[in-house]
Amino acid sequence: MDAANADGPDALPAPLRALAARGQPRRYGKGTLLIQEGDLGDTLFIIVSGRVKAFSSGERDREIVYGVYGPGEYFGEMSMDGGPRSASVITLEPTLGVAITRPTLLAHIAANPEFAFELIARVIRRARLATQSARSMALLDVYGRVVHLLDEMSLPQADGTRLIAERLTHAEIANRVGCSREMVSRLMKDLERGGYVRRDGAGWVLAGQLPARW
Repeated sequence: MDAANADGPDALPAPLRALAARGQPRRYGKGTLLIQEGDLGDTLFIIVSGRVKAFSSGERDREIVYGVYGPGEYFGEMSMDGGPRSASVITLEPTLGVAITRPTLLAHIAANPEFAFELIARVIRRARLATQSARSMALLDVYGRVVHLLDEMSLPQADGTRLIAERLTHAEIANRVGCSREMVSRLMKDLERGGYVRRDGAGWVLAGQLPARW
């Protein structure tokens, strides 16, 4: 892997560059299952380019999506205690990553103790997001969960709108909020008819604040 390449380790955030230099670069095609929920593993993966999805599958192939991660993020840290994987991870597009084994991670922390705080902070952030997700599932109706997701993923634009640039299908929204695709399709079509959201290529534009109730 060429370090001078814009998609190489030099493009990673500073705390990850030295760690990535210790690992094994790997390229994966779209749809590659990197981690299977329940398996034992001791490898952490750093994403250099591409995107992956962390999820669990249930009966009738229903999914719940925990997150979509891109360049500069990493996953697999939850199994570094020797326990089973807590979720499956699959690539959403061709992905360049770096695999870091547990012994390699421990050696890096021994040489760079400050990275332990980065790792702890990442685990805390993931735990906080899981708590927020559980709270939303318990306390919000489906519409409330959809609005929460759209608000969380959108970025303010100069014209006062908000943009979700990444591809987000009705099925993906349903997987993330824990409901049927048909329910999401009805809600999104209603919001489109009301002028609150509109398609922008593969993404979405939110025209101001979404209604609190529908």
